[in-house]
Formats: sequence, structure tokens, C-alpha cells
Amino acid sequence: MAQYPYLSLNEYYRSLFGKKTAKISLDGGFTCPNRDGTLSTGGCIFCSVGGSGDFAEDFRLSIREQVEKGRAQTQKKWPDACYIAYFQAFTNTYAPVNVLRAKYEEALAQPQIAGLSIATRADCLGDDVLELLQELSHKTKIWVELGLQTSCEDTAKFIRRGYSNEIFTESVYKLHAIQIPVVAHVILGLPNETPQDMLKTIDFINQLPIQGVKLQLMHVLTHTDLESLYRSGTYIPLEKDEYLEILCQCISRLRPDIVIHRLTGDGDKNTLLAPLWSLHKRDVLNRLHELLRKKNIHQGDSYYP
Repeated sequence: MAQYPYLSLNEYYRSLFGKKTAKISLDGGFTCPNRDGTLSTGGCIFCSVGGSGDFAEDFRLSIREQVEKGRAQTQKKWPDACYIAYFQAFTNTYAPVNVLRAKYEEALAQPQIAGLSIATRADCLGDDVLELLQELSHKTKIWVELGLQTSCEDTAKFIRRGYSNEIFTESVYKLHAIQIPVVAHVILGLPNETPQDMLKTIDFINQLPIQGVKLQLMHVLTHTDLESLYRSGTYIPLEKDEYLEILCQCISRLRPDIVIHRLTGDGDKNTLLAPLWSLHKRDVLNRLHELLRKKNIHQGDSYYP
């Protein structure tokens, strides 16, 4: 019997590997076309100085050293676990293919690494990159995590995502054609979005061959453009009860075969301005599970094809 009324990442990993599986967050030393001037120099309005890789290992270390350090931090807790090498910081397909190959293969060569999860942008998947991913997928498990954030085009422009829903959709189908599962990143509580807008993003995902989703609370971090909106009172973050109610609706609406990789988010306490209640992640998840039980909500209850 499933532990939760939704398809959790832990349950999914156990079905694949038969044991506890943990992610090791890596920083491959990449940048982003939204940072290096190709599209922009400002990045998305919410993106941290670390390129959303604030909990990744130090990019100054080799990939081998980063994996070793990450594994050492979890082995006492899960001595028999296997690991996914998670290329998290910035855009992890944004480099020449020979550079990507070297970093991916270095990660895969480390003991107990069972696969790769690669976070990237939908506009950074050229044919040569797709060929590399397809080649590696014949040797190991690979997931590509794409930053959708929202299906509302007006919001996407406001947050400076830098590509259209059409480009996102094209990339999903290209990855699906080579049998690489896609995990869509979604942010709940973006500026000016209503709960109905957020549910439309869930409906958008449901219509695509996407295998996983991360539901991320919008954090306000220091040294971001969102900080200015927050300090001026233009942007007001979600309260805990608001977020939990929206999460329940999203879970109910989500296609039942989509794995939920995340239900909240970790904000670095040194850079997080708001909402500060999100620092208590265990409490947030406990409250969510209580609410799901109380409302008798299961993933896919209100999904419609």
C-alpha cells in the first residue's frame, strides 16, 4: 500500500532500484543564456546568485569530489542507499557536448551512482545534446528536469523565463521521442498568479508526455529582482494555509501516473527573506498530509483527460 495519497519520489525510486535512493546535488560550473548575455544578463527575477543550486556542492571541486562529499553526508543515515547525480545549478546542458559528456561520465563512474538527473532550460536542448542524452540513456537511468514554472505566457514574460510554452512543449516531445523522462518544475505563488492560473499549469502538464513534476513554493531570496518587489509591497508571498490549499488542489488535479518529486522547497536560511514559515519543511509536509487525509484527497481525483 502506498504511504501517501500521491505517487511520491521515494516510492518511485524504490520501484526502480529496490532500495532507498538519494540525490546528490552537483554544480558543474555551467552558466545560463539568461545570465551570460545570450538572452539576458539579469536571469529570472527569482533566481538566486547560485543559479537555483544553493544546496549543490562546491563547483570548485571536481565532479568526483562533489559526489564523494555528497555521499559521505548521507551514508550514516542511509548506509545501503544508491544515488542519483543531480546536476542542479544553472543550465546543465549549456556547454559544448564534449564538456557535458566528460562531466556526466565522471559522475556515472563513481560508486553507487545509479543515474543522472539533469536540470536545464527547454531552449538548451540542441540535436547534439539530445544525441548525447540518448546515448547515455542506453547505459543508465536519465531524467531531464525542465523549468516550466508556469503555463501563463504573461507571467513567463514577467519573470523573464525567456522562452514560450511552444518551445517547452517541443522539447518535451523531443525527449519523449528518445524515451527520456521529463520532470517539469512548477512554481506556485508567482507574482500576479491566481489559484486558477496555477491549476491551468497543472492542466497544461497533464496534456504532455511528462513523467514527473516538482511543485515549488515561490521563495523571495536576497539579491534577486523579486526582493525589490517584495520590499516595496508589490509582491506578497503565499501564507502557509494558502499554499497548502493550493497544493491539495494541484495534487487532486494532477494526472495519477505523474511522479511528484517535490511538494515544497528548501530555501537557504542565509538568503531567504520570505516566506519564513517555509524553513520548517517537516511541519509543512505534516500539515499537508493531515489536510489530504481530512479532505480525503488522492492524486488524480479531479483529473480530466
